[in-house]
Amino acid sequence: MMLYPSIDTLLEQIDSKYTLVTLSAKRARDLAVSEKPLIKNIHSDKLVGTALEEINAGIIKFKHEEYVER
Repeated sequence: MMLYPSIDTLLEQIDSKYTLVTLSAKRARDLAVSEKPLIKNIHSDKLVGTALEEINAGIIKFKHEEYVER
């Protein structure tokens, strides 16, 4: 069984698998509460799958913040 989108494709969008997991979990929570999917053709029945499809489409992105020492 092939997963869609593949982890390799997703890691081209997001540089770390840990960031990918966190971002997709947060987006899935948003979808569970009240948000509507930002893409029309959804392949997954699950919210995390929908979040991963949005990340793969480039709709959901992660912005790195710079660390500043105090």
